[in-house]
Amino acid sequence: MTPSKTYIGYDKDLNGGMTDIGKIIREARVFGFIPEAETCEGWQVHRIEAIWEQVDAEWAKYGFRVANLPDDLREKYLAAQAEAVARARAAGWSGEQELADDS
Repeated sequence: MTPSKTYIGYDKDLNGGMTDIGKIIREARVFGFIPEAETCEGWQVHRIEAIWEQVDAEWAKYGFRVANLPDDLREKYLAAQAEAVARARAAGWSGEQELADDS
């Protein structure tokens, strides 16, 4: 996404939302920074970066570890991840790209 372009929206994102921006949106929902139904469609890069900074700061409180999240947030996070993986797989994503050794 270049600075002059806008985000297509989580529901229309590549690989069912398994992109860096999709991850930011899922985690922003979990932490309550945006509503569950917010797709961020039409957002410009500065708004995505601002929400990423909030998400990153929140993760820092928990040492960037899922295991350190309070029970309610951990359950919400794991449910969001499970839903995202199912959605991505339905869109043809397998996760193999992320595991490929490009060296």
